[in-house]
Amino acid sequence: MATTEPDTQPRAEPTAAQAAQAAILARPATEERRMADAIRALAMDAVEAAKSGHPGMPMGMADAATVLWSKFLKYDAADPRWPDRDRFVLSAGHGSMLLYSLLHLTGHAGMGTEELRRFRQLHSPAAGHPEFGEHPAIETTTGPLGQGISTAVGMALAERMLASRFGKSLVDHRTWVIASDGDLQEGISHEAASLAGHLKLEKLTVLWDDNNISIDGDTSLSFSEDVLKRFQAYGWAVRRVDGHDHQELAGAMSQALRSRKPTLIACRTIIGFAAPKKAGTAASHGAPLGGDEIAAAKSALGWNAEPFTVPEGLKGRWEEAGRRSAGTRRSWLKRLAKHPMRADFELATAGKLPENWTEALNALRAEWAEAKPKLATRVASQKSLEALVPAVPEMVGGSADLTGSNNTNVKGIPVVRPGDYGGRFVHWGVREHGMAAAMNGMALHGGLIPYSGTFLVFADYLRPALRLAALMHQRVIHVLTHDSIGLGEDGPTHQPVETLASLRAIPNCFVFRPADAMETAECWEMALRRADGPSVLALTRQGVPALREEAGENRCARGGYVLAEAEGGERQVTLIATGSEVSVAVAARKALAEAGIRAAVVSLPSWELFAAQDVGYRASVLGAAPRIGIEAALPFGWERWLGERSAFVGMQGFGASAPAEALFEHFGITPAAVVAAARKLVEGDR
Repeated sequence: MATTEPDTQPRAEPTAAQAAQAAILARPATEERRMADAIRALAMDAVEAAKSGHPGMPMGMADAATVLWSKFLKYDAADPRWPDRDRFVLSAGHGSMLLYSLLHLTGHAGMGTEELRRFRQLHSPAAGHPEFGEHPAIETTTGPLGQGISTAVGMALAERMLASRFGKSLVDHRTWVIASDGDLQEGISHEAASLAGHLKLEKLTVLWDDNNISIDGDTSLSFSEDVLKRFQAYGWAVRRVDGHDHQELAGAMSQALRSRKPTLIACRTIIGFAAPKKAGTAASHGAPLGGDEIAAAKSALGWNAEPFTVPEGLKGRWEEAGRRSAGTRRSWLKRLAKHPMRADFELATAGKLPENWTEALNALRAEWAEAKPKLATRVASQKSLEALVPAVPEMVGGSADLTGSNNTNVKGIPVVRPGDYGGRFVHWGVREHGMAAAMNGMALHGGLIPYSGTFLVFADYLRPALRLAALMHQRVIHVLTHDSIGLGEDGPTHQPVETLASLRAIPNCFVFRPADAMETAECWEMALRRADGPSVLALTRQGVPALREEAGENRCARGGYVLAEAEGGERQVTLIATGSEVSVAVAARKALAEAGIRAAVVSLPSWELFAAQDVGYRASVLGAAPRIGIEAALPFGWERWLGERSAFVGMQGFGASAPAEALFEHFGITPAAVVAAARKLVEGDR
């Protein structure tokens, strides 16, 4: 007869997280806790169905999200784009099922059970990370850590600026963020949080999911600073709470409503809350819990409903929360209907430009056609802004501590200051990445058209935010000056030889590199007209000659055009250039004509606009003759326009420190070099 040996193995002591979890689960299960459990159950179910995802954060922050969405957040599920709603940003975008669960539970159309069942599947609005445009209640794309909280700073700033313009009766809302440990480690969040404290953005509140867990394990592996002291130093109000105690959470959020500073609430939570083995560990961060662990977690919660099912009474409470601000919205609509600035408000929030906004710009173009000034395109840009900014009240400028170099300021336009948001120019400080993310937030908020400046080479510092602007189809405009070796003595660290190619590689990002003052004005017009993505204006430090003598049609609108056709017969060679090198091409054309070679000059200020033209137009501009590309940058990407019989006159490596004229001569970006390349191509055809 078989016998069973007694279990003599010592039982493992519970971890600190398991002990804390047991104590929390021993508390009475209030109706509010049951509401939070609905989020946990849906998150577990969706991640398990997808066989991928991040269940831990939604399970840990379910209580904080429940308090926020049921008691504090101003929203109406029936109208998720109501202009005076509070903005909610899930900066920790990997925990996307937290947001999708909230939208589902509160009765938002378009996030039903079937959408949750298709979490992370093709064409589902419940994408792996929240994607702007996939559902009207998703305020911004998040996932790259640090971007969400930094974008939210721009939203909070936009609210203050629009309230200053239109008054509290139309604009009076808050911005709420759920951020992770990783968000607060990313450098961009330091930039943005510092700025928010400086500007006293009191209507910004961040709920920090303080769970001490990263993908590699405990955050102590790499992170030991006192975050609350850091934020206090930035000028924030701070508070630490038990992230699973609804009363503490509500008290902290109530305090944030009264604060005269932005507020950080550290919510001490247990990642993967309720999972018996994986709670409090990195194992719950980025992978399904598995059937057994889910069953045990639901058992610990007392959750007996089928997957993707929420008991009717509980769902009713959530839907009631989704209607909580319906009356507030109706009252706002009545105020809007009677408001004397209604037309301006609706025009701004719709992203439309005022009537006759190009009049002053067209007058400037006509003046330039007559005077033919030799200007740096950064100076021509400033003069264009002097015509545009007074005509377009939604335009908000700025610079990352390079105002006098970027020429983004306009005389008479006041500056935004701490507590005074009536200005339209922001001193961003040396915070290129934070600046670009906040600009995204301003555009996403609506009502503003942000433009700002830095050097072109520092696009590398803001690229992740620019990429998100392109992904989200947001109208932000980056004035990037000192665009080539033409900046001269500052040397190769500041000479962006590879940057144009890298920006042109970003889908839906339009790069404009104008050749002279006229083209600069035309490119500004196109950047403002563009409402479905970001624009970059790459502008010179050095003066460039006027190349255009007419001010009628905006010739840059098609991206590229024939500036000067070959004389005396068919083309033998086509010189294609951008920016300051168009004048090099014009000089080379003249020298070639004297040598009996017929050359045409094509200005190609926007590759993206040119690529969007029909094949026939592009062929008529580029012609069938051999082509030479001319740009003071690396040749990467130029093969698209040059074809087989071609040459490139430009950079092959980094620049150097010297006056601009010496550098162009040293690196062989001269009319003589173009003539030599043209002779070789043409004579090779004979």
